[in-house]
Amino acid sequence: MAQQIEQTRTKAAREGSPWTGLWAVVLKEMADHLTSARMRILEILIVLTAGGTIYTALQSLRENIGQDRFIFLRLFTTARDPIPAFVGFLLFLVPLISIALAFDAINGEFNRRTLSRLLAQPIYRDALLLGKFLGAFFTQAIVLTAIWLLIIGLGLIGLGLPPNVEEVGRSFLFLLATIFYGGIWLALALTFSITFRQPATAALASIAVWLFFTVFWEILADLLAQVVRPVRIGFPQEILAQAQLAQTLGRFSPNTLYAETMVALLQPSVRSLGFLLPSQLQGAIIGAPLPLGQSIILTWPQLTGLIAATILLFALGYVLFQRQEIRA
Repeated sequence: MAQQIEQTRTKAAREGSPWTGLWAVVLKEMADHLTSARMRILEILIVLTAGGTIYTALQSLRENIGQDRFIFLRLFTTARDPIPAFVGFLLFLVPLISIALAFDAINGEFNRRTLSRLLAQPIYRDALLLGKFLGAFFTQAIVLTAIWLLIIGLGLIGLGLPPNVEEVGRSFLFLLATIFYGGIWLALALTFSITFRQPATAALASIAVWLFFTVFWEILADLLAQVVRPVRIGFPQEILAQAQLAQTLGRFSPNTLYAETMVALLQPSVRSLGFLLPSQLQGAIIGAPLPLGQSIILTWPQLTGLIAATILLFALGYVLFQRQEIRA
């Protein structure tokens, strides 16, 4: 009788929603990530980096207390030789964290011969893949939020004054952009984890793509712009068209989208992320900060691009995972 009841429960679970078991997978993945030695090493690295950069920034900013309206935002962008600004470190650290969280998410289950056992439970492929992605995504969000709170706390102690409402709003939007910037590399590493059976191959492929967009894509975009829109006579219109095409091609890189979002949110005086003609600046007070709403409108295409790239890469991994054959 007990066996029949258990069979009935299993059958009901299998015939239920395709997301059955999703949150069990999410919580299990988060627990594994947050307690792993890999994550602790990355957390120590980020805390040391944040502490060092904020300490040097505070040494420079104490002289301007009361003179700068957005002094808290400068905690993220102020650099002092030989240590760069904290946002400069984020461009390198966030992709590494994301890749470290997901490069062995699926192929690790294959190699341990546990994937077929997982799917033998009342857990669908949809729930398993989304659960692994969300578990890593939430783990990354927790780590970045903790670092954000650490910087705010160090700023309160070091500067002796609280941030205003607009500074909190801008820095929070910057945090969201950072989380989704990491989500792109997380989805990419997850896709490579599905494609390649060896975790080392998936990790190397993910790092290779990151290095390509970090080092080579901007050079390639300039070369493509020179080929597609060559400057034949030297008219200003030709030079401007080539520069605009190079900028558009450069925005296919997640690094460029994130960097432009970072600049517009953390530097309120930035009025445009493209080229501005003198006629477009008529009536504008140069150097005056933009309101938060205008900065959001300015960065909306970049924020949308970061979110859309995350969704598209996860959708690609989802299709590949659904088509894979899993044998016991």
